[in-house]
Amino acid sequence: AVGFPRNTDPGVAAEVDAFCELKLGQLGKLIEFFRAQSVSRVVMAGTINKARALDIRPDWRAAKVLVRLVGKGDDALLRAVASELESEGFPVVGPHEVAPELLTPAGVLTRRSPSDEQWADIRYAWPLAKRIGELDIGQTIVVKKQVVAAVEALEGTDEAVARGLSLAGPGAVVVKVFKPGQEERVDMPSVGLRTIELMARHGAGCLAVEAGRSLFFDREGALALADREGVAVVGVDSSVLDAR
Repeated sequence: AVGFPRNTDPGVAAEVDAFCELKLGQLGKLIEFFRAQSVSRVVMAGTINKARALDIRPDWRAAKVLVRLVGKGDDALLRAVASELESEGFPVVGPHEVAPELLTPAGVLTRRSPSDEQWADIRYAWPLAKRIGELDIGQTIVVKKQVVAAVEALEGTDEAVARGLSLAGPGAVVVKVFKPGQEERVDMPSVGLRTIELMARHGAGCLAVEAGRSLFFDREGALALADREGVAVVGVDSSVLDAR
């Protein structure tokens, strides 16, 4: 595994046979490490803090990739890195190909279903979130009574959710989607126990996340907490929206 300071959980090192910590932008050293470890495929998982990523110090290899970019959004950058890795013989595969059980299932996942008002917010927010994703801005919005309280951008999902819930108040809905045209292998949206903890702390009423195209970590524990805190969680796809 390769980790990045202030981004990667230090506990990862104890879970793998070989670990290397690199600064963001050290693409050449990343490739050297993969070669030394006889890597046969690469999986990108976890979160990079977007604000910290602005402080990237690219080596010559990364600088060449950045120069070729038409846009500087998440998807464009990750696609370019994946392409560079594959040009060196390291095929990039999605986390869901290695662990398909992480994919979010469709339907209501908690004992409590969203209220009628929350379903209305989900239907309202879904196309908006898709449009924001299409522009490669973010994956998440927070709404209440069909008013947008926050849109994820540079700060990342957690900060956007905390801000939106502090503005909207109890019962607000968090919607997280797969960006249209997004590269599934490198940047699938994800939620987990920490997401539910954050939502419960700020009084959220519902989490709607795209089914089949998002990762749900620590699902059992997260849903148990959601049930205790009265947070509805639903995996959304077209069939779920049509049924409402």
